[in-house]
Amino acid sequence: MLQEKELERVGGDDIIKVDVRIIAATNKPLEKALEKGGFREDLYYRLNIFPIYLPPLRERKTDILLLADFFLEKYRKKYKKDVKRISTPAIDMLMRYHWPGNVRELENCMERAMLLCNNHVVHSYNMPPSLQTAESSETVPSGSLFSALAIFEKDFIVDALKNAHGNIAKAARVLDTSERILGLRVKKYGIQSKQFR
Repeated sequence: MLQEKELERVGGDDIIKVDVRIIAATNKPLEKALEKGGFREDLYYRLNIFPIYLPPLRERKTDILLLADFFLEKYRKKYKKDVKRISTPAIDMLMRYHWPGNVRELENCMERAMLLCNNHVVHSYNMPPSLQTAESSETVPSGSLFSALAIFEKDFIVDALKNAHGNIAKAARVLDTSERILGLRVKKYGIQSKQFR
């Protein structure tokens, strides 16, 4: 059928002409499989008309956030949730991870985050444990509860400042704290509130 563009049904007598385009994908190096006899040579040469190499997700970091936003929108509609964005620490976590499962793994990650998200922002703690515990992601605190709480507090403050467009007084009201206390926390964590204006 690939060669002659026609086929005959099993048990049939008629020859049926076909006009199709075959798109095939693999994550295996077929050239090596050919050498070892693990893939038919005639099939390879019939399929290999216009090969396109798509690098793994870890080699195209610029696609990660675009795809994450796409999947966020897809599952926002599916689950009817009013989730508007991904927090900065969660984005950092996505960008540091090595994505052995490529785009499928990223999609599953974003669906899980959407299911666990209970406000308007996907946070780092909504991400799968594989992202949270990977040493390469540098997302795990040194083991103490104090440092874990500090990471959470900083994430929470950054989100409030983004929503308040860098206005500390407004963010303090949203967080139900004083402007002075929030100012001290902003200074403690080295957060540049002006960048959110």
